[in-house]
Amino acid sequence: MDPCSKYLVTGGAGFIGSHLVDALLADGKEVVVLDNLSTGRMANLARAQKQPRFRFVHGSVLDPLLVDELARECDTVIHLAAAVGVKLIVEQPLKSFITNIRGTETVLESAQRHSLRVLVASTSEIYGKNSSGPLGETSDRILGTPSVVRWSYSTAKAVDEILTGLYHRERGLKGTIVRFFNTVGPRQSPAYGMVIPRFARQAVRGEPLTVHAAGEQRRCFLHVADAVEALMLLLGNPAAEGDTFNVGSSEEISVRELAERVIAQSGSASPLEYVPYAEAYGAGFEDMQRRVPDTTKLRTLTGWQPRHTLSDVLTDAIADARDEMNRLASTSVPGGRAERPPAATASVAGSALAGPCQA
Repeated sequence: MDPCSKYLVTGGAGFIGSHLVDALLADGKEVVVLDNLSTGRMANLARAQKQPRFRFVHGSVLDPLLVDELARECDTVIHLAAAVGVKLIVEQPLKSFITNIRGTETVLESAQRHSLRVLVASTSEIYGKNSSGPLGETSDRILGTPSVVRWSYSTAKAVDEILTGLYHRERGLKGTIVRFFNTVGPRQSPAYGMVIPRFARQAVRGEPLTVHAAGEQRRCFLHVADAVEALMLLLGNPAAEGDTFNVGSSEEISVRELAERVIAQSGSASPLEYVPYAEAYGAGFEDMQRRVPDTTKLRTLTGWQPRHTLSDVLTDAIADARDEMNRLASTSVPGGRAERPPAATASVAGSALAGPCQA
């Protein structure tokens, strides 16, 4: 049972954040969302905005006075705001690095000052190039050279985890870290590398599905509803304080097989198109061949189990892509073609870094 009644959700207009906001409101909680809408969307909060217990604040986690003002009136902070997505990290590495570290430090400082519980979103990118069997919370980090900007995201989130742990040990912060593996579902944008929504949109448009490298990279994909359920269970369990938990699916598939399943489930005639990493992300890009989570700790503490299969995930992703295509068609210019979807609408945090395989 979660005794808290009022939550501050940073990045709450993003993909996972907006679904979590809906769940908290449905559970009778009061929710304040802080989001600068640089990548989140107000459309994601359409349902929440109808609730009297919801408030949206347009602002940044880099504003310590604003964060402190909002934290002061809440019981719990859920910190999801961050720069996410390989494409964004590669294109804006310094801005992303600063946002991810300074934003988290600001949130932790306010949470500690006001004796709040805080849940900090981390990522499977923490593990870097470790492609060994199921990755537990204490599995090794294996990174490439610091000159490869992809690893700046992994490093920034590692610093976030270290800060959360140190605030807990030295200042008594009631902090919990959640490492999201690949999370998929409605409201997720294909921008910045999220592979399933990209495949789904390409398939429903009849476009080639662009597979990076040979498509042999293996990943697991969790439905956002299952991710939110895990968060709700952790928020309601004081034993989660001071600990780290993986959240992800163990249903493994190669990216090439994933593309083929999207084509089959959507009834598309789209072909596959193989694109070298260098063409997609520039020279020197590095990836890992396999990333599978071990969620034993989460399951043991909370009894959590994913309720959705990969087929369920793909069904919802394809439906979401079709809905978007229909919306665009209904707002097309008279006598012209439907507008293309906006390019920069990646979710505000809460999703594992989405690389060429939505890592």
